[in-house]
Amino acid sequence: MTDIVIRQAREAEFSTAVEWAAGEGWNPGIDDLSAFFAADPDGFLMGFVENEPVSSISVVRYGDDFGFLGFYIVRPDCRGSGAGMATWKAGMRHLDGRTVGLDGVVEQQDNYCKSGFVLAGRNIRHTGVPVRTAERGIGYDIRSVRSSDIEALIAYDRSHFPADRSAFVADWTLPLDGVRRESRVAVKDGGLVGYGTIRACRAGYKIGPLFGDDPEIAEALLSALVRSLPADAEVSVDTPEDNDAAVALAVRSGLTPVFETARMYRGVDPKLPIHRIFGVTTFELG
Repeated sequence: MTDIVIRQAREAEFSTAVEWAAGEGWNPGIDDLSAFFAADPDGFLMGFVENEPVSSISVVRYGDDFGFLGFYIVRPDCRGSGAGMATWKAGMRHLDGRTVGLDGVVEQQDNYCKSGFVLAGRNIRHTGVPVRTAERGIGYDIRSVRSSDIEALIAYDRSHFPADRSAFVADWTLPLDGVRRESRVAVKDGGLVGYGTIRACRAGYKIGPLFGDDPEIAEALLSALVRSLPADAEVSVDTPEDNDAAVALAVRSGLTPVFETARMYRGVDPKLPIHRIFGVTTFELG
């Protein structure tokens, strides 16, 4: 496709890619885009033919050395035209010189390997109507995020992610009024020992991230987030397969596996503390 124009997309334009993602069954969050663009407003590309969008990719840059790839979609009627490869190349140029992560469908793993990506592990989406548990006194406080928490929350998040993502974390955990997203922190002896966010999606809700110093903290956070929902609400958590406690928590909470993705990196594997990651933030941004 020689007449394709690939350029940075504005937030309103990229809402088309979100609709494509919904059509592919990815179940995006209803209010994700503002936080996504806060992470890197230049990291969302689309391909256009005669001013009509035909392809998309998100290539969000974090810090100086890391980037994450998502939303790699070609409109169904344009597949096989070369639009996908042209968009991929433009996206990878945007992340040139960085370690790049992605959560790809397992069926595309071999293709990603051909582009230099190496499998680091798998993430399993668990979905269902979760079991409700009562709040327990367990030596720490579970409460809503406050603006005074942000500095400590960003530092805590940084220990679970390959790079600083301050702008994203601030928007994600303290959204504007009307945004259907809530966060909770676990606090012990004045310090953060875990946090989690739940957001409304096209179908049900997703919890992510779900970070905790131990499984008990993660379970308390998950329980608190679930209690904020209607009793029959369906919830999804994307759990790293290599964290046995995370998988066990999801199953114990009444959730069942529905699909999995391949976490892959091109460049240095950041070796994240998987034992403290009970739910991935998003498959689109890492």
